[in-house]
Amino acid sequence: MRDHLSKWLSEKKRRWILSLVATCCICSQQAMAKGYKLLLIPRDSTPAVGTDTTVISRNDVIYIINRKSAPSAFKNNDTLDVNHVALFPYTSLQQMVKGNVRGLYTKESSGEPGTEQFMFIRGLATPLLTKKDVYQVQPAVYINGVPLIQDNTLIFDIQNNDYNRLGPAFNMLATVNPDNIQDIQVYKDATAISLFGPRGANGVINIITKNATSGTRKISVNSYFGLNLYDPVYTTNAQYENRFRRPFYQQYGHAADSLSYPSYLRDSSNAAYFGNANWSDYYLSNTMTHSINASISGGSDRANFRFFGDKTQANGIADNTRLDKYTASFLVNMSPIKWLMASAMINANRLDRVRNTSMQDRFLETAYIPDISSPLAPDKSAYHDYLSAFNKGFDRNHLNSIQGTFSLIFAFNKVRYTSRLLYDYNESLRDVFWPSTLMDGANYASNYFGNNQRVGFDNVIDYTYSPSSDHKFTFEAGQSFQADLYKYTYERAYKGISDRIKVNIVNSDPNSGGYLSPLAFANQLVYRYIDAEKQRLLSFYGNINYNYRDLYHFTLTLRNDGSSLVSPAKRWLFTPAVGGEWNLKNQFLRDKYTISNWTLHASWGRTGRLLGDDRYAAGPQYKVDMGWTGNPNAYSYAGVAGLSRPYSYGWIGDNVAWPVTDILTIGTDASFYHNRLRIAVDYYSKDDRNMLLPMPVVAESGYSSAYRSGLHVNNHGVEAGISGEVINTAKFQWTLGISAAYNENTLKALPGGVKEFVAGDRRFEVGKAVDQFWVYENEGIYNNASDIPLNPKTGSPLTFKGVAFSAGDARWKDVNGDFIVNDKDKVMKGHSMPVYTGSLDNNFKYGPFNISFSFYFAGGMNILNQKAAARYDFINHDGQSNLESVKDITWWQRDKDQKNYPVYNPWSAVIPYRADQDLFLENGSFVKLRSLSLGYDLAGSKWLKALAPGITRCYVYATGNNLLTFTKYSGGDPELTYYNGYDNGYVIPVPKTYTVGLKLDL
Repeated sequence: MRDHLSKWLSEKKRRWILSLVATCCICSQQAMAKGYKLLLIPRDSTPAVGTDTTVISRNDVIYIINRKSAPSAFKNNDTLDVNHVALFPYTSLQQMVKGNVRGLYTKESSGEPGTEQFMFIRGLATPLLTKKDVYQVQPAVYINGVPLIQDNTLIFDIQNNDYNRLGPAFNMLATVNPDNIQDIQVYKDATAISLFGPRGANGVINIITKNATSGTRKISVNSYFGLNLYDPVYTTNAQYENRFRRPFYQQYGHAADSLSYPSYLRDSSNAAYFGNANWSDYYLSNTMTHSINASISGGSDRANFRFFGDKTQANGIADNTRLDKYTASFLVNMSPIKWLMASAMINANRLDRVRNTSMQDRFLETAYIPDISSPLAPDKSAYHDYLSAFNKGFDRNHLNSIQGTFSLIFAFNKVRYTSRLLYDYNESLRDVFWPSTLMDGANYASNYFGNNQRVGFDNVIDYTYSPSSDHKFTFEAGQSFQADLYKYTYERAYKGISDRIKVNIVNSDPNSGGYLSPLAFANQLVYRYIDAEKQRLLSFYGNINYNYRDLYHFTLTLRNDGSSLVSPAKRWLFTPAVGGEWNLKNQFLRDKYTISNWTLHASWGRTGRLLGDDRYAAGPQYKVDMGWTGNPNAYSYAGVAGLSRPYSYGWIGDNVAWPVTDILTIGTDASFYHNRLRIAVDYYSKDDRNMLLPMPVVAESGYSSAYRSGLHVNNHGVEAGISGEVINTAKFQWTLGISAAYNENTLKALPGGVKEFVAGDRRFEVGKAVDQFWVYENEGIYNNASDIPLNPKTGSPLTFKGVAFSAGDARWKDVNGDFIVNDKDKVMKGHSMPVYTGSLDNNFKYGPFNISFSFYFAGGMNILNQKAAARYDFINHDGQSNLESVKDITWWQRDKDQKNYPVYNPWSAVIPYRADQDLFLENGSFVKLRSLSLGYDLAGSKWLKALAPGITRCYVYATGNNLLTFTKYSGGDPELTYYNGYDNGYVIPVPKTYTVGLKLDL
């Protein structure tokens, strides 16, 4: 090919083109995926550089990157109405999109401000064996083309459990502010995802911030103030607990059992336990939330800017929790010469979090559980004493983050070249000290510092070619390089010499001799951990778009990605994506004015999935895995440093290959009656193939598991939406919107061709869903010994794993009929993820006045009520030193709709109140009145125009959020569950929030 080029190009020109192609890249991949489109308009109709456009001028044309003109091949996405979302006091991206996007489910597991929240687009791509797996199925989030880091997962390697992540555990997407956003677009179609590359395998959420404006200076001020209200709780005390336990002791208890009765329940004269259960006076409170932000923008067509600043405080309704947010954003565009545009953006954020004071969260951090035989007393005076001791220490949590881009765009006639530098950096800190009065005389200190950084360099060149008015081609070639670094340092220490010495272990000075001296903690009780990981992603791609007379549109993307997370032998992956659209309206129905638009579209594409750990690229290896402290990541034994094979982590073989995602989408979009009625329906099938799974190995190997490729999960379903202007007159408008999504996931294959896989309390079987519970089927109670089935061959009674059933035991179904109830009789039931989700939105407008409300629903999911199981299984939890036995202050309450369970023998060896049975598996479906807003725009009033003619908007409003919940679940809010569908009860409720606000434009 080079010889052919030489025949018609000079050596100099050839070198110039090859050099240009080598540096051309992916910047416009973000532009195309964002919905940017290159338009040519006459010179005399120059628009201002505003929130919807970026302008480059040359000679007689203006080049506009238009954010509103999405290419037709990329219409398979959902765009959020940010103007409406910005009315509500949402402090995270997850809260903004929750219930507002088809096929996207948000897991808001706690009402504690600033805590982690998760999103899932079109179901689960893999079984969730641990919390670490949840991070591997999160959608990619971009802000102005910058792929945001959503924290690393290295710290899970040094945790004994994964209820909470180490460090401040911030929601990294709480830095997003709705008043600074122009558009939020969610991409699920293969042709759009292919432009984002491997990061988009789980879908893409693309955030476009408001841009600079030219011409008249524009100032905006937005502010709201509101109240967070809690629902009353039904508190209990020791007298209630005695009444609860009495039937079990009367029916099954013996004298020896009474001797072991908990001491705190024996003495009825103890007012702390038997007096007023008024702990909620200190735990719950109605709180305030407020925010104020302002922006200023201005400039000319050749140079303009925008600055945005925000201060937000969100208070929880329980345990004095709080989140403080500070944001500053700056954007500038300059065109010093007609064919050049330079743009720069900086976003800076600071988050401060006041965490809860719960015992469970504290024990998760300390990795140590002291004597908990006597729980916190329900009396508010006793609870106040606990809080006083707690407040003698400190728990400081901070997050700093900054994102930015610098880009240059060169436009020459129909050719455009873009080069861009991007970066994302965040650092999180947690500094803890708790006095000895909280933990049996052992004080505790820890320090965590983690930082993540991403630097990228993108280049792209695109060319538009129209041989005639019927045909139009757009060609793009791009390259992208992204370098990531994740690291943390973590230290914990026990039994300091004095509670007065609160040591910062990270910054301690051995020569100071003062409060920063590490000698304050004995060396043998200080544990240090440090880890880091580098990732590199290099991508090349090409894209062709063809449009024929606005009847047919085809797009083809070919890309090659290389990742340092994949073994060198299989580092590069080639993936295609193809899509097309057929405009039936223009083809057959041009004269049908009742049909405004009707198109059919289809696409298929393959995208590589990024592996979650650099160990997969290394193959067999050594690591810090000595394990003598009870934590696998100990680096020494008897004072001697050493490495071992990763026995507790699992074996990793050579040449681990890329996992891939194949997405097929077929759909239609139609509108009628001058676009007053709009319908969109899409069918999709998403196959995640060749994924890794830790498979069992022979015990003699010493390894807990071996990571093997071959996991295949399919998600398929339908997403539909209908919206319309029911009434549209000059004074009154009513807009109605309904959206729904159905998803079904199926495990298609396991590594090695096996048909089933068991991990802990979950079982996965080929042909069934990956989010099902594995439980015994409960059929009641054996009231008498005569009710217990006898084996006709042996005459022996039915047994549970070798233990004979007796009167008072749970009746579990012997599925295989072998007269032994064991794991072979457990069945897969329910779903931890919803099967269908959707929303109903109404908006009414009368002149400057409007009112809107939204319902949000999720169905087909189940919840395993672990907190109820633990409460009824009190015999096996009293006085035990494990997390399931911790009785926090919230233990002294009962559910509003308390469910009654059979009275089993709690002393039985079969453990009749074990959690893994369908007795505790409940319907978790719900419908919520999520939002209600009422507003009035004063800008049109005569008195305001006379008083301040420069005001273009003066919108006053009131909102309500999380107002009503309709559910059959007996345990409270069905959203407050762990990632695997378990409800352990240790959460802060999501409040009802009422706000009043003002949006002012000058």
